[in-house]
Amino acid sequence: MDQYSPFKGKTGLQRILNATGYSMAGFKSAFRHEAAFRQIVLLNIVLLPINLYLNLTKIEHLLLILVGLLALIVELFNSAIEAVVDRVSLEKHPLAKNAKDMGSAAQFVALSIIAITWAMILLF
Repeated sequence: MDQYSPFKGKTGLQRILNATGYSMAGFKSAFRHEAAFRQIVLLNIVLLPINLYLNLTKIEHLLLILVGLLALIVELFNSAIEAVVDRVSLEKHPLAKNAKDMGSAAQFVALSIIAITWAMILLF
């Protein structure tokens, strides 16, 4: 058992199975409780079929898929930051605001990457 955390200790296949369960719980929680996550899932559901019908190279198809997945990853981190900040305190504090605003800014960048990538591939 890891001396730094009482939650560590599983190895091999059991660790992978546990990690998969935690990941599925995270997806379920994000989908249930985070409107922004649901919106980005919907965006991906709309963009993926469009991507598949476009006459593009494999690399272009891959890029369009990856930027959508990137936004999902960033939203999961943003939601995690917000949850931790709220867990620590619901009291308004400049550092809490900074943390939440930076998470939001990261998501803005990720969504901008989607728009720029789609525009570059479709228009140029």
